[in-house]
Amino acid sequence: MTPQTNLKHVPVLSNEVLSFLEIKPAGKYLDGTCGLGGHSEQILSKLSPNGFLIGTDIDNEAINIAKTKLKKVGGNFHIEKCSYSQFPEVLKKLNIDKVDGVLLDLGLSSLQLDSKDRGFSFMRDASLDMRFDLDSKIKANDIINRLSEVELADIMYHFGEERMSRKISRNIIKNRPINMVSELVEIIRISTPPNKRNKTMARVFQSFRIAVNNEIENLKNFLKKYITYLKVGGKIVIISFHSVEDRIVKHSFKSSSNKGVLKILTKKPIMASEEEKNFNKRSKSAKLRCAVKL
Repeated sequence: MTPQTNLKHVPVLSNEVLSFLEIKPAGKYLDGTCGLGGHSEQILSKLSPNGFLIGTDIDNEAINIAKTKLKKVGGNFHIEKCSYSQFPEVLKKLNIDKVDGVLLDLGLSSLQLDSKDRGFSFMRDASLDMRFDLDSKIKANDIINRLSEVELADIMYHFGEERMSRKISRNIIKNRPINMVSELVEIIRISTPPNKRNKTMARVFQSFRIAVNNEIENLKNFLKKYITYLKVGGKIVIISFHSVEDRIVKHSFKSSSNKGVLKILTKKPIMASEEEKNFNKRSKSAKLRCAVKL
């Protein structure tokens, strides 16, 4: 497949990311969610030939686009197809002990959200797939059609904070099999009042996407490891897009701060400016937290 290098992609909070990371020209940096290479491109452009960028992602199409984009900037980078929680293996492979900075931009990329056949959005009909990694076997419809009523309700409640989770789950069970976006949308429609419907749609789709891609588990695994691989004075920057992830990041930073190994640089999460929100809709729910290793 030819990479869609002309695909419009605007990295979220890019000025803030670069400001917090304070890129050293000869430094080594990890972009754990390389995606379409928006942030990676900006980091790489600030590196000298002696610097190095490591990227990880699990979406093959995104990786191909990112590689094409980054090659125009420089050759001092490596992108590995794997979850960001597996970054220690990548660093070992590259003989890199520690890095000067780490970035995670969690959630959907523009490529995934705009995809017509992956089922991430409730705005267009498609198969209920929701996989970031198309080599992965479990799709959203597998989860929806196989799990019990209680398990489905728990996914929506814990990963989407959806208060109507039990009613939606009951209606899913009554109407299975459910394999298309339009079918899940109809279940949500009959389960919720009109004034709450769109927000509920977003929360339910978010929750199943998180379950399919093990997003919370990957984040927790990553947060247990990264400090070991940061140099003293190295920065960790994490951008999250919903309260479930942001809460996990906040508590992890606080715990490490209490142990004296991190200093939190963002007492409150950094949000996008009104100007950025106007031209980049994805930035509206973005929250950036940063800390430095002591």
